[in-house]
Amino acid sequence: MFKDTFNFKAIIYAAMMVAAMWVGFFLQHLGWFEGCSGAIIPLNPSGLKGIFFSPFLHGSLEHIFGNTVPIFVLIFLLFQFYPFIAKKVFFLGWLVSAFLVWLLPPVDIFTGEINQVCIIGASGIVYTLAFFIFFSGVFRWNMKLLTVSLIVALYYGSLIWGVVPEELFSHLPERSKISWQSHLSGAVVGIIIAFAFRKNGEKNMRYIWEFPNYYSEKDDKLWQEYKENHPDDFLELPYRKKEDLWDHLEEIRKK
Repeated sequence: MFKDTFNFKAIIYAAMMVAAMWVGFFLQHLGWFEGCSGAIIPLNPSGLKGIFFSPFLHGSLEHIFGNTVPIFVLIFLLFQFYPFIAKKVFFLGWLVSAFLVWLLPPVDIFTGEINQVCIIGASGIVYTLAFFIFFSGVFRWNMKLLTVSLIVALYYGSLIWGVVPEELFSHLPERSKISWQSHLSGAVVGIIIAFAFRKNGEKNMRYIWEFPNYYSEKDDKLWQEYKENHPDDFLELPYRKKEDLWDHLEEIRKK
């Protein structure tokens, strides 16, 4: 019974992605990826390869730890509750959101200057999956998937603040190193994919008697027999007229 409800592949896929991230992190700090090698460099042809490699590269232990748990949890939820479309959603979300990051110029919101930056990390995928899972449950209006959406909103609802530049809310001595473009791209792509795939996969179960033209002679016969055998269940309750203050007005005046 447990095997029928629990998708062990979901844990395997989530663990594989986390393992790949940590392998990439160690290779990076062993000198395999120096400078901006493997990073997304917006509007720079040499930065296109970052679309494929950047999720496996991180700037620090704090950076990769911050992405490890969300990546594992969200990939698990994706493959557990959306097994038929999970691979499409994951790879499509990853590649499209990363390509959007490459297309977005890194403009300084205060000076308007375009700065060359190297963008690494798996936060774009985190945002894609989080927004896909949340909005997919909303678009499908399936109770089980809505519950998953609420869980994601409860634990990762604060992600919404990451889609805008950090400088808008904090006085920083230097430009923030957090790529809000990755977060915004991931969020937008996640919502679009959720809407595009809203009719794929699990749907609300609809019972046969919920259809407007449903009729069963057997069910009708059972219903008629029940009414004959239990007439007391269908007796109308005595009607009690609601008391009206105006009906007692004359009595009140006499007093």
